[in-house]
Amino acid sequence: MSAVNDYVKYITQTITKYIDQPKEERKKMRKEKKETREAFAFRWFGILPYVIMMNKGKREKSLKGNDK
Repeated sequence: MSAVNDYVKYITQTITKYIDQPKEERKKMRKEKKETREAFAFRWFGILPYVIMMNKGKREKSLKGNDK
């Protein structure tokens, strides 16, 4: 039961802190968070898209090198 009370206390403090901030500051924080957010593919699928892109790049380079 104590864990639930601690969680409710944390949520209440977080909401109160958010509401007490000026509107401009909230907008600024949202904008900063949006700018630092990772790309959609990385957020949803982790490192897998990065690995696929790296392998694709290596494959294309090796194919171009063989054409010479």
